[in-house]
Amino acid sequence: MLDALREGLAARRRAAVLTELSSGVEATDEADGEAGAQWLWREGDWSPALPGDSELARSLEERLREALRDDRSGAFEAGGRRFFLQIHAPAPRLIVVGAVHLAQPLVTMASLAGYSVVLVDPREAWATAERFPGVEIDRRWPAAALEAHAPDARTAVVTLSHDPKLDDPALEIALASPAFYIGSLGSRRTHARRLDRLREAGFSEEAIGRIHGPVGLDIGAVSPAEIAVSILAEVTRALRQNPAQ
Repeated sequence: MLDALREGLAARRRAAVLTELSSGVEATDEADGEAGAQWLWREGDWSPALPGDSELARSLEERLREALRDDRSGAFEAGGRRFFLQIHAPAPRLIVVGAVHLAQPLVTMASLAGYSVVLVDPREAWATAERFPGVEIDRRWPAAALEAHAPDARTAVVTLSHDPKLDDPALEIALASPAFYIGSLGSRRTHARRLDRLREAGFSEEAIGRIHGPVGLDIGAVSPAEIAVSILAEVTRALRQNPAQ
């Protein structure tokens, strides 16, 4: 089980371990001799064979969805039995395209909030360690960088460059991925032109509807730091309010 968990996290796949805490439960092979039976849920297979009737199984699966949504482990009771559910999930990831001034407070705040941050910008004068200390910087062109980082269901992609040569290729890769959040900086007029370009590139209305633009919650933000707060708030709301993440 430990090997399966390590392999899953290395591949950025979530997992959950369910342990029965009820007294008198015999250990199973999966429990490897420890007191209490254990079951492993893995992303792509959230419904392993579970003990008890279908009502208990439904209750356990509902608890799993809640725990995944909140990234929260804990003990609970179901069907008169006690269980402990341990969530194992990679850190949520934020890929920021464009090493602009706004990106500086955004990547700092995101790191403090527990996101794994990647900054993408091929412009070496902008994407420097001096301007973004401690941040992973990818200086490849966005299409190549996004393909390499392969956005998954725990990844948010935010484009900030205002340059279609940088933002559009990143958005195209993000839209073809299961990224839980996609946002792009710009006015409503800029965003409308952006959507027109994506339509011309063959993306459907449903697909382009995934893009949050203008990016961020409408809190009347003015300064770069305030805009960064609005973006991170919207990203985190998408992460926490979607049980699939």
